[in-house]
Amino acid sequence: MTEHEEHKVEKEEQDESLMDKISEKLHFSNHSSSPAPASSSSDSDDEKKKPTSPAPETSSFGSKVRRLFGRERPVHKVFGGGKPADVFLWRNKKISAGFLGGATAIWVLFEVVEYHLLTLLCHGLMIALAGLFLWSNASTFIHKSAPHIPEVHIPEKPVLEFASALRNEINRALAVLREIASGRDLKTFLLVIGGLWLASILGGCCDFLTLFYIIVVVLHTVPVLYEKYEDQVDAFAEKALHELKKQYVVFDAKVLSKIPRGPLKDKKKD
Repeated sequence: MTEHEEHKVEKEEQDESLMDKISEKLHFSNHSSSPAPASSSSDSDDEKKKPTSPAPETSSFGSKVRRLFGRERPVHKVFGGGKPADVFLWRNKKISAGFLGGATAIWVLFEVVEYHLLTLLCHGLMIALAGLFLWSNASTFIHKSAPHIPEVHIPEKPVLEFASALRNEINRALAVLREIASGRDLKTFLLVIGGLWLASILGGCCDFLTLFYIIVVVLHTVPVLYEKYEDQVDAFAEKALHELKKQYVVFDAKVLSKIPRGPLKDKKKD
């Protein structure tokens, strides 16, 4: 074999050894890099296989709490759902503010300034009549048209409807008072007596106009605040009523059960 051939063989062997080394390195790099995506894929598979924990059920707080006085309808419906309810719940802020401002002005006029109702009516009529009389007579001199005074008539139908509704309410109140006075429901009797006693105390502390103004302010503040925080108020009221019922059971066992009561029902005839 010649030197040229030996040199060629050695070169081929070097090339083969170099190719083997390159292939080994490539094979090693493939093995080292391949577990990473496998692990990521296995992680994703595990995540898919893992049962997703159910989201915590968010139940409305109001559904767990019994409404005040056993109320099942919204506050707006309790007040009738019409214009009075809109005024008390401030659906129309201009009307509600105007009504409350007018009641405040009347209270200040009669209680703070100590103006009297009859005096106010007389002075108002005097000013209105004098102004219209002078305007009517002076219109010819100042070359202006006379004031148009509209004819005012009270319609019959609304008056009859109001009288009929008032009569029904009075008859209902009389029937309730008769039922209470018959001695059949001691609990209702005590509640009514307590309410009347509380009203008498309030009447002794302030006059009728101040009491009326307090009622107006309460009607324009308490319902709208209760509608806003009804869940918290109902939860607190439920706890308070539960405690009152426990105290009432004790009071009934020690005191009320020893009081003689009237006949509950008429005896059946044989």
